[in-house]
Amino acid sequence: MLARLFRMAAVKKSAQKKAAKKGAKKPAKKPSKKKAAKKKTARQKAAAKKSIAPRKEKRGLDAGEVALSLEDAAVAPLAAEIRAAGGAPLTAYREPFSGRPLLLASLPLQAVEPTPFQRDLSPTHVKRLAAKIEESGSFLDPLIVVRGAEGGFWTPNGRHRLAAAKVLGLRQITALISPDDELSYKILALNTEKAHNLKDRSLEVIRMARALATARPRAKEIDFANEFEAAELLTLGIIYERQGRFAGAAFSPVLKKVDRFSTKTLAASLKEREGYAARLEEINAEVGRIIEGLQARGFKSPYLRTYVVARINPVRFHRAKKGETKPAMPIASALTRMAASAKKFDVGTVKQSDLALVAAVASSD
Repeated sequence: MLARLFRMAAVKKSAQKKAAKKGAKKPAKKPSKKKAAKKKTARQKAAAKKSIAPRKEKRGLDAGEVALSLEDAAVAPLAAEIRAAGGAPLTAYREPFSGRPLLLASLPLQAVEPTPFQRDLSPTHVKRLAAKIEESGSFLDPLIVVRGAEGGFWTPNGRHRLAAAKVLGLRQITALISPDDELSYKILALNTEKAHNLKDRSLEVIRMARALATARPRAKEIDFANEFEAAELLTLGIIYERQGRFAGAAFSPVLKKVDRFSTKTLAASLKEREGYAARLEEINAEVGRIIEGLQARGFKSPYLRTYVVARINPVRFHRAKKGETKPAMPIASALTRMAASAKKFDVGTVKQSDLALVAAVASSD
């Protein structure tokens, strides 16, 4: 019996040695209950960050408490100042969160100035804003206004809208005026709204296009050029619907030069754009393969994708003349050439100096 046990032990030891020689892995240990609990807590914390839970207890004013008369003592002196400046008080109300009084009014442009501590004016942004307001036929956003330090009225966050109104030649501008002069120093903290990035804009545009295609089936895509802003946003929007992490910024420069609004109906143009989007996804997959090859050679730059897409861009050297609206080449041709260039891309020709130049250009942009 003892001999039999020894033989079994020897066989077991021999098997273990063989397994060790073959590189057999030991069975993984099960995570302890403590580690599993920590992992679960981390997942719960991540989920909590993404969720938006409404507050259980309600706060603020009821509808009947919001309305405020222009003759109320809280706003009457301010209404008189507006009239004296050549403006017209329109209505007053209590702000529904804190109950503080606010007054909606029309003010002459010359009566309003930006606060002296605002960011510098961007002429490019002003011209673009004025053009978009004129295209839409609506100036919707009122300025936030407070009393100036030496009389008159200041806007702490409407400098570009005020300048755009002057470019458009407006006589009056709508303003939301607060009797609280300290608001001019607090307004920056309220400017926390997430700016529309390329993905946000593209998704918004493609959703709008799909809704319009249903509501107005005979309308042409080009009829909504002002609403859609740029043709490439439609193509990118289709991809973003399928791939939330698509690197649209890398492909945007080439699309800007070749993608234009179609004269076909929205339904027909969207079907065509589905094809363009599918081809771009294929090109992006090839770009991913090229990046893997470059990384295998030791390239670790965050600008690898930008560099590769620029290298296969068939219109990268095209410079549009002033007033030129035609595409550098048809989008279908451009995508065909990009796909061909991606397939024959030689990672051995890439130098570190090339990537350094791309990084310098990207940083300056």
